[in-house]
Amino acid sequence: MNKGELIEAIAKKVALPKTQIDNVLKEVIDIIGKSVKKGEQVQLVGLGTFKRVNRKARAGVNPITGAKIKIPARKALKFTASAALKKL
Repeated sequence: MNKGELIEAIAKKVALPKTQIDNVLKEVIDIIGKSVKKGEQVQLVGLGTFKRVNRKARAGVNPITGAKIKIPARKALKFTASAALKKL
């Protein structure tokens, strides 16, 4: 399912226009993104938890040339599914 299909399914279920559902979904994604960027953890009961994690620097290999490269440390988004979602 992609974003458009999700919007269509929600619109049918709650009998609201797709444009309104699209705007709400964009705002939800934006709020989650801004909160995680600040370092906050966003927990949605029944869905899961979004949080920012620090990835350590590590060594890697360029698959084309075989040359060893350094992969720098970075911050990444991590999503952990809730127990209810894992049961589906």
